[in-house]
Amino acid sequence: MIEKKNIRIKDIAQMAGVSVGTVDRVLHGRGKVSSDAQQKVEEVLNRTGYKPNLIARTLGSNKTLKITALLPDPTQDDYWALAEAGILQSIEEWSYYDVEINCIFFDLYNPGSFKTTTEGVLESKPDGILIAPVFHHESIELLNQLKVHAIPYVLFNTNIPEADPLCFIGQNLVQSGKVAGELLGLAGGSRRTIMSLHLYENRDNSVHLMAKEHGLRQYFQEQPYQVISLDLSTPNEVEDHIKEAILNPDLLGIFVTTSKGTYIVAQILEKYSLEHIRLVGYDLLEENLRYLRKGTIDFLINQNPKRMAKIGVNHLVNHLLFQKTLPEKEIFPIEIITRQNLDSYLTSRIH
Repeated sequence: MIEKKNIRIKDIAQMAGVSVGTVDRVLHGRGKVSSDAQQKVEEVLNRTGYKPNLIARTLGSNKTLKITALLPDPTQDDYWALAEAGILQSIEEWSYYDVEINCIFFDLYNPGSFKTTTEGVLESKPDGILIAPVFHHESIELLNQLKVHAIPYVLFNTNIPEADPLCFIGQNLVQSGKVAGELLGLAGGSRRTIMSLHLYENRDNSVHLMAKEHGLRQYFQEQPYQVISLDLSTPNEVEDHIKEAILNPDLLGIFVTTSKGTYIVAQILEKYSLEHIRLVGYDLLEENLRYLRKGTIDFLINQNPKRMAKIGVNHLVNHLLFQKTLPEKEIFPIEIITRQNLDSYLTSRIH
């Protein structure tokens, strides 16, 4: 009996009763093979557990695998700086392989920038793309083009189910909105107004923001609470509009759907000594952590963009380099961070 670790293509051919060339064609998916020969070879492969040496094959192919990571400019928002950090980690981990990973950035607040940037990405003809599709309409256009050009892609942060990606990586955002509602409701008392606040991003073109608010509204739909929404797109109008809204004596709490927006609202609450208003937002940005420690922010829902982006790149490379089958979805847990568990989380290996 041949040991599994010593099995060669020659042995597979002998056991299947076919030529070495036939086995090679089955393994590499090239050339014509009769259905009978295909079945015989596959039965032997399954029985022996034989795996081709994909690493050696790739290293000897003299082909550079080109991966593009398309995401918002990290200088505009620390959330995307965390995502970039995850991609940079992947670049280091894959440095021993012939893999080229490039980060391409677009303006977070300008859909036109996204469209212009994607035109350049398509011209570069990458082997695979990791995408943060924050602009829904423009992303649909890009994904349709990727299908035409047969370029595989993985989505992270925001899911577009009809786009049919290789994999989506991120949270169930409707559920995270429900969690935010539950956290806000814990405050109790007589106040009954909840605010859903969107800063600097167009909710109508941002599936992720709409999903979060939808979850919030679902949570409160059968309870005696009023949910109001406020969309603010320019820095100049933020403080005046928020101040007017938060002076509502019936306001129980605020749910901020963006990471950067969370600490901006915390600054305003602190400025006007309104820390009694409960505040729930997203992610472990440095400024968010500072206000969480002070108690101005009550809860942070951690989306872990660094890990999302890193896993996204790794999934793409493993699929293209080693033909690994990807999960349809890689759903992250909804992590609730408070002052009490923050230090234990930051010092853990998970973070």
